[in-house]
Amino acid sequence: MQTQLIDLQRLTASLRDLGMEAWAESLPEDLERLFAQRRHGDVPRWQAVLDELPEIADGEVDLGQCVAVTSSLPEKERDALKALLLRLSPWRKGPFHLHGVDIETEWRSDWKWERVKPHISPLAKRSVLDIGCGSGYHAWRMAGEGASLVVGVDPSLLFLMQFNAVRHFIGNDWPVHLLPIGIEQLPSRGLGFDTLFSMGILYHRRSPIEHLLDLKNLLRPGGELVLETLVIEGGENSVLVPESRYAKMRNVWFIPSTEMLMIWLRRAGFRDVRLVDLNRTSIEEQHSTEWMQFESLPDFLDPRDSLKTVEGYPVPLRATLIATL
Repeated sequence: MQTQLIDLQRLTASLRDLGMEAWAESLPEDLERLFAQRRHGDVPRWQAVLDELPEIADGEVDLGQCVAVTSSLPEKERDALKALLLRLSPWRKGPFHLHGVDIETEWRSDWKWERVKPHISPLAKRSVLDIGCGSGYHAWRMAGEGASLVVGVDPSLLFLMQFNAVRHFIGNDWPVHLLPIGIEQLPSRGLGFDTLFSMGILYHRRSPIEHLLDLKNLLRPGGELVLETLVIEGGENSVLVPESRYAKMRNVWFIPSTEMLMIWLRRAGFRDVRLVDLNRTSIEEQHSTEWMQFESLPDFLDPRDSLKTVEGYPVPLRATLIATL
């Protein structure tokens, strides 16, 4: 595993331009150490896919309405490309459209983006950090909105491989980078992004207040937090703590009401906290596909009552809140 999967030269130059010199200096060595420590048996297989990806000229990139590269690729070559990309399954966040190959991911992340985009500050010329970015779907959409730098972080090595497969066709000129790290590996001081996205992360944290405080430390004064997470219906004192699993997930800890979540944000030091979207996840938005053949939302719900999970809890309700530091 090599750090060549990350355009470190361009990323560190961008970080220096933004005044994040300390992270720019430490990042290459930190990544070398991380790759040396994290061995994954599937890495050679995934790397082989990247090595086999064809060079296709004259593709037209669209990051404004979708994440797509279009061309008139012959059917035989398109089928071969699809077979290659299927070897990087499961694809969870998307969709992606690459030279006539439609990667139908588990999640319709484009639906979430369309719900979020009208409410955030325009991303043009802003530096953006996307925590838990998956394979980078939203990061590409952020670049399509004109962000000067987008850094996505997610510890999954498969997501890094999928990101590089997409980048192979979109090209290296876009200011989008994915680092295979978690929020724990980010510097606690010395960063100052203009916009910070944390979508689908908070309920996986054992200490949600600590997570909000960590997010606060990654923003510049006046920066904007976009927080999307599971919530329950109820008042300011309502919070669900699953006894074991929630929707078959083991790592769900705290699901607050929106009112309690707003209190948490204010207690963590954020201001102008506002709820901008509340959406109940549907099986149209999250389901198994050819590209992700494991269990998905339909398998997580009570077959006798679609408003409950298999454990008897309320079905996933997702809130998006925006706050300012």
